[in-house]
Amino acid sequence: MELGDSAKVIPDSFMGYRDDITMQMSMILDQIRAPLIVPVLRLGVYICLTMSVMLFVERVYMGIVISLVKLFGRKPEKRFKWEPMKDDIELGNTAYPMVLVQIPMYNEREVYQLSIGAACGLSWPSDRIVIQVLDDSTDPAIKDLVEKECSRWARKGVNIKYEIRDNRNGYKAGALKEGMKKSYVKSCDYVAIFDADFQPEPDYLWRTVPFLLHNPKLALVQARWKFVNSDECLMTRMQEMSLDYHFTVEQEVGSSTYAFFGFNGTAGIWRISALSEAGGWKDRTTVEDMDLAVRASLKGWKFLYLGSLKVKNELPSTFKAYRYQQHRWSCGPANLFRKMAFEIMTNKNVTLWKKVHVIYSFFVVRKIVAHIVTFIFYCVILPATVLVPEVTVPKWGAVYIPSIITLLNAVGTPRSLHLMVFWILFENVMSLHRTKATFIGLLEGGRVNEWIVTEKLGDLKAKSATKTPKKLRFRFGDRIHVLELGVGMYLFFVGCYDVFLGKNHYYLYLFAQAIAFFIAGLGQIGTFVPNS
Repeated sequence: MELGDSAKVIPDSFMGYRDDITMQMSMILDQIRAPLIVPVLRLGVYICLTMSVMLFVERVYMGIVISLVKLFGRKPEKRFKWEPMKDDIELGNTAYPMVLVQIPMYNEREVYQLSIGAACGLSWPSDRIVIQVLDDSTDPAIKDLVEKECSRWARKGVNIKYEIRDNRNGYKAGALKEGMKKSYVKSCDYVAIFDADFQPEPDYLWRTVPFLLHNPKLALVQARWKFVNSDECLMTRMQEMSLDYHFTVEQEVGSSTYAFFGFNGTAGIWRISALSEAGGWKDRTTVEDMDLAVRASLKGWKFLYLGSLKVKNELPSTFKAYRYQQHRWSCGPANLFRKMAFEIMTNKNVTLWKKVHVIYSFFVVRKIVAHIVTFIFYCVILPATVLVPEVTVPKWGAVYIPSIITLLNAVGTPRSLHLMVFWILFENVMSLHRTKATFIGLLEGGRVNEWIVTEKLGDLKAKSATKTPKKLRFRFGDRIHVLELGVGMYLFFVGCYDVFLGKNHYYLYLFAQAIAFFIAGLGQIGTFVPNS
């Protein structure tokens, strides 16, 4: 055999070997595909469709209820007794109940003056109110600033108490619990709670206390949040859309139907006797506010949501801060459900309707199913059906139901309807973290009790007028998020495969969602797109 012949034989052998390997891999995939991949994916589709229907029914129900509430004008003053506070010449200021105002804070350099000033500016007889600043700061310089601010208001005649601890056990719940142990709290009837970035209007107590005073079974009056920095960037606009639905629909429906709605942890005022009867503050989860609300509800106490009363506060301005916040808000409810599901089911103080509402509607659908179906279905299962054409998703499940759910969610913020596409992509990205946090809560994983205080920036308008804006610095160590990049690569690959097949089912959605995940993976959500 000549040299040229041997050179020709070797490549042919190699190519034959390569073809054999390719054929064997293809055969293995084909063998796995039918008995394993297709059934598993088809089961995933059925489960996700079921969860979608559950979420759809819940959204439609709340849409109908809120429409009836608006149509028939079921205002709180009509559902509960309310009369304005009146002076009593004989009793004097003792006719007014004693109110405690708690402000928990932790290294709040940017906002401590705003919150303390707003609390001290509440209109109420000066001898019938106590302002309690619960400072868990670990920075000595900040502690000194907060203490001086309290002393400044004390010199003006405000009854303000500066309280510190030698540890941070229980985080916010621990601070509130310690604050309730002070001797001067025993004379108080109600306690209003405001986080460090919340600024109540002066008439807050005049509008809330009468409800508690004239309705003995009412435990909580919750006000709505008003976001002072919603126009800062695209990310804050997206947050506003999500939270406006929560306050405009979810809280209003729970209050109007006397079913149940959760305490938001701030901007609410509690009857202290109800708080004590429910067992006080507990730090077993990162949602101590929801924990307290569920326990008080199981004791038969009622709650009232005042959507017309708004308290100014600040939205997280950075993606990092928002991710930490959403982890806590998703992990905590799931973990609380794990701890309280049996207690709720066996409770004998409330009706079956309330049990069903709390377990199914409040916890299962809103706190678990909503997160899981958004990520697993729209970011994993639906794209996977492009790779496995044997599995199909009906149009009502892939298009109609998601479209209706999205429209119902977006009605709470009509001014941002033109941003709906961005909002959908943003919510799908965040569903990755919410789903992960939900499973951590249900399984009590390693980060189940992680508590990182949300960063606050204070009066941004005043700062922007006096300081030169800083250029954004891209730091790979702080900004790269592997999970988002991984999901983005998966969606991009599926989109390319869809175009290659020529079916063109979801490739526009897949590419758009992949870009959103890539942007999140670089930690740049809210900085690439203007706020309008």
